[in-house]
Amino acid sequence: MTDARILAKHLEWAATSDAGRNQAFNIVNGDIFRWRWLWPKLAADFGIEAALYPGRRAPLELQLADTGLIWAKIAAKNALAEANLSKLASAWHTDMDLGREIEVVTDMTKSRLAGFHEYQPTLGSFLDVFAHLRRERIIPA
Repeated sequence: MTDARILAKHLEWAATSDAGRNQAFNIVNGDIFRWRWLWPKLAADFGIEAALYPGRRAPLELQLADTGLIWAKIAAKNALAEANLSKLASAWHTDMDLGREIEVVTDMTKSRLAGFHEYQPTLGSFLDVFAHLRRERIIPA
């Protein structure tokens, strides 16, 4: 997971430090998280319970295929800024990110050894973006 804020800090650090010059880095938030730990916390932010893992892939693109009218009704009811779900969500892209059948482990050791020690808690990344989307009336409050 890479929050845009940590990416920006890392890019600035790499561009202005001797240790970052002419180096390639992997940039992630820098914490350790697992989706199975995160899902219940994200669901709680929406006041719902996280669904249990069904034991198989469940592509979001298929689940959202015919939900445009449902979203339009939600948008109208909550006076949201955008009623067209296809302008807000890219289910195929989410499926690509979340549909991996192996767990992804990331490492910021190279950056840390070179002097970049910032990190961004992944849960905070999500909660911050959800709060922003609520303030902008993109998702219901």
